[in-house]
Amino acid sequence: MTEPKQARRGRPGYDLESLLQVAVKLFNERGYDGTSMEDLARKLGITKSAIYHHVRSKDELLRLAVDRALDGLFEVAAEAEAAPGPAIDRLELLVRGSIGVLTERLPFVTLLLRVRGNTKVERAALARRREFDRFVTDLVKQAEAEGDVRPDVDPALTSRLLFGTVNSLIEWYRPRRGSSGAELADAVCKIAFDGLRRS
Repeated sequence: MTEPKQARRGRPGYDLESLLQVAVKLFNERGYDGTSMEDLARKLGITKSAIYHHVRSKDELLRLAVDRALDGLFEVAAEAEAAPGPAIDRLELLVRGSIGVLTERLPFVTLLLRVRGNTKVERAALARRREFDRFVTDLVKQAEAEGDVRPDVDPALTSRLLFGTVNSLIEWYRPRRGSSGAELADAVCKIAFDGLRRS
């Protein structure tokens, strides 16, 4: 029987996770198109070939980064879908969970929200975002049908406004400064759901 192949180790201190963290930071600072593998190698103090030891391309780094954000959002969506109770409560659970993902994976979510569809990886990320948006809209529709959400605003518009508020947190939220993720979720839900609920 052959021995299982062991994962390759990179230069000490520069495993795939730390490489990804630095890449995301640079992509957010300079833009994905404005960041070269040379820039990344210089920032890490290693050669480009050391980076290629972990990933095949800059596109692969981008895919790993945006998937970190998207996977978190879809995990929350699955929890909301499986939760018992009315749709309005599941919608609130989704918003709270999404804020949790945003605060815990802030650099990754920031990058996701800045992709514009210029590459195959970006287009795939945008397609997954649209799928998530459809899930939110469907929850709003269910809550409206159950009589818990005001019917005088289009559900697609409601979902865009709701998640526009959530997504705007990337512009000013900084960990260890001010509100915690739970406090942010409380504030957003208080403002949003008091306005959404049918009185």
